[in-house]
Amino acid sequence: MDFENINKLNTGDEMKSDLCSILGIKYPIFQGAMAWIADASLASAVSNAGGLGIIAAGNAPADVVRKQIRDTKKLTDKPFGVNIMLLSPYVDEIVDLVCEEGVKVITTGAGNPGKYLEKFKENNIKFIPVVPSVALARRMEKSGADAIIAEGMESGGHVGKLTTMALLPQVVDAVDIPVIGAGGIADSRGMAAAFMLGAKAVQIGTRFLVAKECTVHENYKNVILKAKDIDTTVTGQFTGHPVRVIRNRLARELEKIEKNLVDEEAANARFEELGKGALQRAVVDGDVDFGSVMSGQVAGMVNREQTCEEIIDELVKGFDKLIPEN
Repeated sequence: MDFENINKLNTGDEMKSDLCSILGIKYPIFQGAMAWIADASLASAVSNAGGLGIIAAGNAPADVVRKQIRDTKKLTDKPFGVNIMLLSPYVDEIVDLVCEEGVKVITTGAGNPGKYLEKFKENNIKFIPVVPSVALARRMEKSGADAIIAEGMESGGHVGKLTTMALLPQVVDAVDIPVIGAGGIADSRGMAAAFMLGAKAVQIGTRFLVAKECTVHENYKNVILKAKDIDTTVTGQFTGHPVRVIRNRLARELEKIEKNLVDEEAANARFEELGKGALQRAVVDGDVDFGSVMSGQVAGMVNREQTCEEIIDELVKGFDKLIPEN
């Protein structure tokens, strides 16, 4: 599959049109970094299938992330990345770790990566931050980012305020580095749309949740497979850290607190109490009633469990039919 022709529709800039070569991957498909979910099993399977698998460091300590990195190296000889959550209490240790382990691609979220950029550059690491706005995209480009992931609010987990269709072309117009489109992409049609809006790659999370190599609890997978178009909701708007999840008993309780908001301090405390460990409860324990089942709005389109290879093959072949080579 050659994506060069569709890339040339967007720009003649060689830097922007050669993202696969820059990263050493076959297809411009990133796997979303889902905390507690994106581990060695999933990341290696995506990389082996030609995409860029990404390990989610989340709030895990360095020894846990080191094991995931080394397990991934055993399972694939292809490039893979690590996502660093910059608000993690272990962020300094994780940054040192990825440098020591020779990880070639880093994506970041939830914080300012400025203090680590020199170290990334010294270790020849490609730095690709996730951004929800044009202003942040410009700031990251000035800081030395190699590419940008523009993620719309359709995505699962922590979200911004702009939709992918509104955000992506504005970020593409604002920066001169490659842009990866994310949020609301689950099939070849979404992928083609992102490329037509100027993206050089796509990042997909929710569809990989039900990959056979994804180790998330079967209860979690089944909720995604059964989801309808209106089954996700965004909780925590008033906290400044909104999260998109599948609506369940926990989400309804959080919505009730937000709807009847009187004492913001008390509401924040209650949110924190209910949310503590909620993602782990869903992912590891399979509690899909009081766990946080993070998912994008495209869950209603995801109705089959497949291998990562089958998912990527389907994406690429569908893209070929929609955007035939010249």
